[in-house]
Amino acid sequence: MSKRKIPVAVLGATGAVGQRMIQLLVNHPWFEIAALTGSDRTVGRPYGELVRWVLDDAPPADIARMIVQPSEQVADVALALSALPTDAAKTVEPLWAERVAVCSNASTYRMAADVPLLIPEVNPEHLSMLERQRAERGWKGCLITNPNCSTIGIVMALKPLHDAFGITALHAATLQAISGAGYPGVASLDIIDNIIPNIANGGEEDKIETEPLKLLGQAVEGRVQQANIGISAQVTRVPVIDGHTALLSIALAHKATPEQALAVLAGWQAPEQVRGLPTAPEHPIVVRAEADRPQPRRDRDAGKGMSAVVGRVRACNLHDLRMVVLSHNTIRGAAGGALLNAELLVSTGVVA
Repeated sequence: MSKRKIPVAVLGATGAVGQRMIQLLVNHPWFEIAALTGSDRTVGRPYGELVRWVLDDAPPADIARMIVQPSEQVADVALALSALPTDAAKTVEPLWAERVAVCSNASTYRMAADVPLLIPEVNPEHLSMLERQRAERGWKGCLITNPNCSTIGIVMALKPLHDAFGITALHAATLQAISGAGYPGVASLDIIDNIIPNIANGGEEDKIETEPLKLLGQAVEGRVQQANIGISAQVTRVPVIDGHTALLSIALAHKATPEQALAVLAGWQAPEQVRGLPTAPEHPIVVRAEADRPQPRRDRDAGKGMSAVVGRVRACNLHDLRMVVLSHNTIRGAAGGALLNAELLVSTGVVA
């Protein structure tokens, strides 16, 4: 890496995910924030005067003084991290991707045929899709996406098992933190002393049932041949601030004992090109042996919020294995996931 830092824009910088992106970019060894964008009501004003900051650390003074730009105005940067809402991303992200490498947290283009849906530890080879994407769309930049905030932790746990034993079916039940709804999030009278058995009118379940098939599929000639896995999901919103928990029941093509599965999970390492990236955790999967772990409050910050924490790996009476997976939904599942994707673009030469 050159000592000169790469200029980065944060699209949708005032929301909860945009704030987390800023927090992670401050003092980043490779990147520096060069532009912040927002909605019409925020454009032209200093960031610090208009943002309702919801994280613990206030934004640095130089960031607070930055003037928010229109999201439709493409800045002179090499990279953009997008925290745009789904509807805005539909028009804005392709506009930027004509000239800039865009790493998006939005769901808009995750399942588009020519757009990599990426978890660097799981499917870095899907970056090969970008050559065809650029050729067919006429872009000098590119667009890649990270998965749904629950999907990321689930697939990180599934990947080593799928490689070792093959997965044929999955049932997932999630307990999702309120920060996943953004700010101000879920009304207190709805979530205190309560669990809500529906998120986005079923849209969250659809993401968990479809995105893993693309992530675990094979990239061939710029397109993904999806994995053949039957998936059923049930999601709930629970009164936890950060940390999504998933309860998984897994059917395997080749039978394995819990002990064999634990050995595979504990020994799993990221691909060579991902190890050592600034945001990559030393251990992508952290296995907890205690009978009552993982827990959101105690385990969500594993690997600085970038690790998936797995526990309670046992035999399943319906399928073959069952386990509990926890991941930090606004770090690994959103801002940190997009940032790690950006680092992979740089380390592989997609962004110079």
